[in-house]
Amino acid sequence: MQKSRTAVLLLSLLHLLLLPVVLHAQVDPELLAGMKARSIGPAAMSGRVAAIEAVESNPNIVYVGAATGGLWKSTNAALSFTPIFDDQPVAAIGAIAIFQPSPDIVWVGTGEGNVRNSVSVGNGVYRTLDGGKTWQHLGLDKTERIPRIVVHPRDPNVAWVAALGQEWSPNADRGVFKTVDGGKSWRKVLFVNDRTGAADLVIDPSNPNKLFASMWEYRRWPWYFNSGGPGSGLYVSYDGGETWKRYTEDDGMPKGVLGRIGVAIARSNPSIVYALVEADKSALLRSDDGGRKWTAVNTETDIANRPFYYTFLRVDPQDANRVYNIYSVISVSNDGGRTFKTLVPYSKVHPDHHAMWIDPNDGGHILEGNDGGVSESRDRGTSWRFVASLPLGQYYHIAVDNEMPYNIYGGMQDNGSWKGPNTTWETAGVRNWDWQEIGFGDGFGTAPIPTDPMVGYAMSQEGHIVRWNLRTGERKDIRPAPLDPNTPIRFNWNAAIAVDPFDPNGVYFGSQYVHHSSDRGETWKTISPDLTTNRKEWQQQDKSGGLTLDASGAENFTTIIALAPSPVDRNVVWAGTDDGRVQVTRDGGAHWTSVEANLKGVPANTWVPEIKASTYDAGTAFIVLDDHRRSNWTPYVFRTNDYGKTWTSLATKDLWGYALSIEQDPVDADLLFLGTEFGLWTSLDGGKSWSKWKHGFPTVSVQGLKIHPRDHDLAIATHGRAAYILDDIRPLRTMSKAVLAEPLHFFSVPDAQQYTVRQKEGSRFVGDSEFRGENEPYGALLTYSLNVAGIPHPTEERERERKEKERDAARQAIVTDEGVPQVVSDVPKEPEAQKAKQEQKEAQKPQGQTQATRAGDDKPPQVDIEVADAAGKVIRKFKGPAILGVNRASWDLTRDAFKQPKRGEGEEESFRRRGGPEVVPGVYTVTIRFRGNEAKQQVTVVADPRETIAQSVRQAKYDAIVRAGALQETATAAVERIQKTRADLDAITAKLKKDDDRDAAATNAPPDPLTKQATELKAKLDAIERRLWTPPKTKGLVAENDVLSRIGYPINAMQSSWDAPTPAQLTYLANAELLLRSVLADLNQLYASDVAQFRDAVRKQNVVLLPDYEPIQP
Repeated sequence: MQKSRTAVLLLSLLHLLLLPVVLHAQVDPELLAGMKARSIGPAAMSGRVAAIEAVESNPNIVYVGAATGGLWKSTNAALSFTPIFDDQPVAAIGAIAIFQPSPDIVWVGTGEGNVRNSVSVGNGVYRTLDGGKTWQHLGLDKTERIPRIVVHPRDPNVAWVAALGQEWSPNADRGVFKTVDGGKSWRKVLFVNDRTGAADLVIDPSNPNKLFASMWEYRRWPWYFNSGGPGSGLYVSYDGGETWKRYTEDDGMPKGVLGRIGVAIARSNPSIVYALVEADKSALLRSDDGGRKWTAVNTETDIANRPFYYTFLRVDPQDANRVYNIYSVISVSNDGGRTFKTLVPYSKVHPDHHAMWIDPNDGGHILEGNDGGVSESRDRGTSWRFVASLPLGQYYHIAVDNEMPYNIYGGMQDNGSWKGPNTTWETAGVRNWDWQEIGFGDGFGTAPIPTDPMVGYAMSQEGHIVRWNLRTGERKDIRPAPLDPNTPIRFNWNAAIAVDPFDPNGVYFGSQYVHHSSDRGETWKTISPDLTTNRKEWQQQDKSGGLTLDASGAENFTTIIALAPSPVDRNVVWAGTDDGRVQVTRDGGAHWTSVEANLKGVPANTWVPEIKASTYDAGTAFIVLDDHRRSNWTPYVFRTNDYGKTWTSLATKDLWGYALSIEQDPVDADLLFLGTEFGLWTSLDGGKSWSKWKHGFPTVSVQGLKIHPRDHDLAIATHGRAAYILDDIRPLRTMSKAVLAEPLHFFSVPDAQQYTVRQKEGSRFVGDSEFRGENEPYGALLTYSLNVAGIPHPTEERERERKEKERDAARQAIVTDEGVPQVVSDVPKEPEAQKAKQEQKEAQKPQGQTQATRAGDDKPPQVDIEVADAAGKVIRKFKGPAILGVNRASWDLTRDAFKQPKRGEGEEESFRRRGGPEVVPGVYTVTIRFRGNEAKQQVTVVADPRETIAQSVRQAKYDAIVRAGALQETATAAVERIQKTRADLDAITAKLKKDDDRDAAATNAPPDPLTKQATELKAKLDAIERRLWTPPKTKGLVAENDVLSRIGYPINAMQSSWDAPTPAQLTYLANAELLLRSVLADLNQLYASDVAQFRDAVRKQNVVLLPDYEPIQP
């Protein structure tokens, strides 16, 4: 009795230890892991790539560092890639260095060195020792951007880092850093001043103590960029970076102030060194004595055409005179840099190149990275293959239409504006050719006409807006003109655009003024005064660049960058500017009120990337402000309920990264989504608390958010990983601590859309080289949460902890009769003891827990799901995942498959098995069961909107398929009877042979004649079975004249359409039924005669097999 009480107490303790913590805490974001976002691309145009490296001994292994999209790895020679940095706190990659003797050791520098206006930021150095499976942060957090890392060729613990430092302000964390202990500690070994960083760093392949470093003085302001200053220069070290010498004019450097410098050493002859130097007269320098003296070999005006963005050289590893100059295009010199010709023009691959890796063992093999992704050459750059498997698009905004399925729209940095489906009603997911370019240039705000998604607007840099028409291909320029020829109109690089929510032909556009058109941009009316500070000193963009003029429009300032017309009141419009002004009109633009002074705690002149007008109330709006252009990463998020008179901060200590976008749910006012530079955040309580959304979603800049009004999906525009979709956010509207505390909670099920899946255009079999965006699951999306002891936690770390607690508690529960814990190895191993122990465990399990679903078993637990029709008949049963918290499964709208004879488990055999038919539209009841808990929801199956077929016709088709399915199950029963009988005959002949062998040894008796009869009977059964189907392992391709093939054809034919069965299909079915009747007649006759006679004969020998079957009726 004491033992029993002890066991009960210990089991109670085990139960308490395993209970989820949600009983005593707020909603744990990890418990929402079942709601995973899906990546939809595109990768047809990729995104900016800052670094590429490969393993020299195995160039199939390639690492790609995206400017804002993380680190990617390929193990198949850049055919396909896998992201390996998604869980880290930043996504900007600037440098990659592989320790080639042990290539699983990889160093990564975060924060790219291409310091344009739209770059992200990093937080130092990372290293992996296992090829990217795990990462360690090694410090240098405040360097912000690292363009180069060099690892000692023989010592993996020695590395040098070139750090550019902060782009938008001075700081001391820049220069060249060195570690000799694998990153545990760092020393700054080269530093000039707090405005000068290290732009390039190379090591002599023949002497690891010799390094060249270029130092660059630069600074960016929102309205101006300066390259060059007294801090810039080229340095050399001969003692591993401990001391450095700066080159001067006496050594051959250009005269005057220098800017950015790129360096390259010839691997085949390290005495030859090249340097591309920005100066008043930029030059390509060459040294033939290892860098002691330099000579200008090329001073053409285009030798360094945009040095702040690319000052990058590479030398062919086999030819020291073949030099690649990598900039807007790639040019090549075969005479040591004296002359160049264009190798990769604008029309060949995407322009604006930043990275190049050349195989040291094969100079013809080149991988290069540019503003549009990665390309590969195998013939020294003559021809190129675009890598179409990297979804690195840098979206700025996102919009949706109301098509079925709906499309998303958005513009990408240097990659135009695009339209593409959120999911396809076609095979193979969302592929690259599903996307349509609708605007060129640097893509920004893009939106369709609400009533006609074949027409819409797309904006590129500096306010160049077009109205596109996909019917005709037209892209009409509709940019507003200045009202006063003496007052230039100013458009931001990323100017504001907003479709009028009350007029499908209306559109708002922002310069320093708010413009409105009521005729799709044909004419414009200015409805505001200059809403910016209009400070003249911030309007010097034509002089931007420093040593090299760079007036691209990227520094255009004192402009409107956010417009938000209220969807509640057509007279209310919000406007935000890049210089910190926030204004609102309540009378359609006649009067504007400045409200930015009411934003407490926000530095003056802070950038306003987005304002969202609430769908609930005209006076309510949300605003995010971004001050990272003054090196301030603080997130600023506010809400007003009184037209900006007062603002409430929604920023909490939970957030990480400057805020860029926000979206309020139109159904639950407290459900908010926020995009920051480092990810997606959600709030279930109106902004009182936030949690990072990691489920299927990486660390990446989120610059656009939109909830689809019909489908309730969240469309997400990332600046670095293209577009994502979070399907059906409705469960978040009712998510709470109490809901997650329930053992089983089944959320309402959205309507399930039927549609015919069309074969996509082009090739059916495309291999692995192309990115495929994930389609939403077909059918009914089922969302449920579980809170039951002993089920897996969705995160690896918490799951390890749970299993360890379970093991500890289980060890305590194993007790002897005296109450002393028993050593597990001492438990008796005899079958009886094992059986008794297992029975004891089964008796002690919580109610409803089975051996197959018990936590700790190899097989993960699953829920049971049933679907019943309107009459209550269960038509489908299947399993779903069972983890702690939110789970998702989908019902594919089919009934259970009709029974078929069992085949093998291989891919070819599973391909041949048919599923059940799709149900007719209507209301169905879904029941989920798990360990004694049950929950139900109804789901409405909706017909394909492209078809107009009467319900009665659909029902007739379904009934015909069910009739055919009944024939299939009858034929299957016949096959199974034959197989069972054959097995009985095998057992009987085995016994007879054994008896024959014994009798022959004893009396020399002849074999029992029943053995021959059994063989003949099996032959007759085999013949009938082949008439029913083609058994597995049948040699060759057999004509499909058997019964199951004849039944399967009309089933497949009827399932090819929603229409009623055709007369031909019904004829095929009737003929199959006649054939089945004929075969069954022969089979029943065989059992009534031959099988019955044989059964009677063997029963005389006390063999109780071959049951007396009833005839099978068709």
